[in-house]
Amino acid sequence: MASVLDGVDQRTQLAGHNRFELLLFKLLGRQRYGINVFKVQEVIQCPNLTQIPHAHSVICGVAHLRGKTIPVLDLSMAIGQGCQQLCGRH
Repeated sequence: MASVLDGVDQRTQLAGHNRFELLLFKLLGRQRYGINVFKVQEVIQCPNLTQIPHAHSVICGVAHLRGKTIPVLDLSMAIGQGCQQLCGRH
C-alpha cells in the first residue's frame, strides 16, 4: 500500500514543478491527442449504451457506471473527422 501512496504523492508533486503527465490516444489517422491524467478517472472498454432519441450526432448514448449516468461522445465526429464507429454505433 505504501508504494501506491508514494506513486500518488510523486504525481501530485509534479504540478509544483510545472510538469504533468498525458494520456495519449489516436482517433482516425496518425494525429495524436492527449489529456492530462489528472482529468482521467479511469480507462475502460465501452460499456453498453442507452440511446438518446433526437440527440446530437456526436452523442453515442449514455452509460450507467457506479450509480452515475455518463454521456459518451464520438470525439472523432465532434472534431469533424468522421465516424469512429464507437461502441458499435453507426
